[in-house]
Amino acid sequence: MSRAEKKKFYTTLFELKVLKGYSSNFRNRVSMDELKLNGLKSHDCHTLIQQLLPIAIRGMLPTKVRYAITKLCLFFNALSNKVLDVNTLDGIQEEIVNTLCLLEMYFLPSFFDIMVHLTVYLIYEVKMCGPVWFQWMYPFERYMKVLKSYVRKGNNEEGCIAECYIAEEALEYYAEYLKDVSAVGVPRNRNNLSYDDHGISAADVKLVDLKLLNQAHQYVLENTNEVEEYKEEHMEILKATNPIKSKQQVWLQDEHNRTFADWLRKRIALEIDEGSNISSNMRWISHGPQHQLIKCQGYMINGVCFHTKRHDDEHCYQNSGVSVVANTMLVSMERNGRI
Repeated sequence: MSRAEKKKFYTTLFELKVLKGYSSNFRNRVSMDELKLNGLKSHDCHTLIQQLLPIAIRGMLPTKVRYAITKLCLFFNALSNKVLDVNTLDGIQEEIVNTLCLLEMYFLPSFFDIMVHLTVYLIYEVKMCGPVWFQWMYPFERYMKVLKSYVRKGNNEEGCIAECYIAEEALEYYAEYLKDVSAVGVPRNRNNLSYDDHGISAADVKLVDLKLLNQAHQYVLENTNEVEEYKEEHMEILKATNPIKSKQQVWLQDEHNRTFADWLRKRIALEIDEGSNISSNMRWISHGPQHQLIKCQGYMINGVCFHTKRHDDEHCYQNSGVSVVANTMLVSMERNGRI
């Protein structure tokens, strides 16, 4: 790499933001003056070669060299999955052999030591021993830190570890018979991690714009299974009342989006008056959201912590991005700038 490419590479790692707990803060590991990575832990090396390195080298190096490095990264990423399909292991083995051949074409012979050669046998190890995460040393390395914390005197390390271990085992045994006592050595999560949705910061009450409120309500209606039969019924009503216009798919979808929420509210109210069995979830969805919104800087949803973008701009990690796979029709109107 040239110095300009090195600076671009390390700048990408320096400005990178990942999920909280995903890896170390690479901003503390990158030296922009010396253009080096310092103090990487084993987990940081795994994260770098599996997922971050293909992103950081985009737009630099010759295309064939970048392709070979990316294939090596994808191999380690596929190998470290929690679930492996046995039928795909032979294909992964062929890919790593081809990848090593590509590396031999573009790198010097001094690059190929015994560690590079051992990648050929990793698939065989997986077939014999199971997924990689059953075998790596992270749990033992973390527990070695616990044992090191037991040492009180430098001249009697083994005795300190043995005494503290015995004392902790005794306390753990008695804790089993005490009520509302947490286990010894298990840290308490500061965010009170649970699968109950709740805010993790002070909440403010805000008034929501009506247009934004309708968009949010429409999104919920389009992605709720209980509403599917009502959507189909509403479509049939629109086709029956507008036989000519409904032949245009764009008009039909736009009219459905515009009138479905009000139609559903009246339809559910009619079924309730008739004594039909309507679920509580369906009643709330048809009624629509309130204009007053409780706003938090952080929220726990299904055990995953999310923050606002303003909060993440002030921190080294990012928990604000959400991606949704859409399968509904998108109507784009160029004349008014809507997408």
